Amino acid sequence: MDIQKDQDQNQDRVERVVELSAPVARVWRALTDHAEFGAWFLVRLDGPFVVGEVTRGNITYPGHEHMEWESLTEVLEHERRFVFSWPPSAIDPETEYSADAKVVVEFALESIGDDRTRLTITESGFVQFPESKRVGVLQSCAEGWGIQAQNIAGYLDQS
Repeated sequence: MDIQKDQDQNQDRVERVVELSAPVARVWRALTDHAEFGAWFLVRLDGPFVVGEVTRGNITYPGHEHMEWESLTEVLEHERRFVFSWPPSAIDPETEYSADAKVVVEFALESIGDDRTRLTITESGFVQFPESKRVGVLQSCAEGWGIQAQNIAGYLDQS
C-alpha cells in the first residue's frame, strides 16, 4: 500500500492516494455500499448513499462513539467518483456557519491493472473554519484519512 499526503498552501484541502490490491468494481462496492463502507470506516449508517439525500448514522470508531454521522451524497459516477459532503458544524458546533457551508469528500477510482486500483481521497472546504481552528481541523482530517486509507486496504485484503 502506497499512501501520499498533500495539503494545499491555502489550507483548504487534504489528499491521500492509496494503491489497493482489488479491482475497481470491488473498491467501488466497498465505498458505496453503506454496510461495507461502515465496516471499514467504522460507522453504522441508517441507509444507503443516494444522490441528493442525507445519510445518517453513528460513528463506531473507539473513542468517537458519541459522534453522529451526517452526510449528503453529491455524486455517484459508477466505478469512477463518489462524493459526499458534511456540515462543518458537525465537528465545530460552537461556530455559526452559513446554511450552505459544507466540507466535501471525493473518492476517485482509477484502474492500474487487472486487480489493482488507485484511490484518491480528497477532502476540501477547510477555509470555512475560523483561522484559529483551521490548522487543527485540517491536521485531524489528514491523520484520519491516513487511518481510513489503511482501513479500506485492510478490509479489501480480508474480503
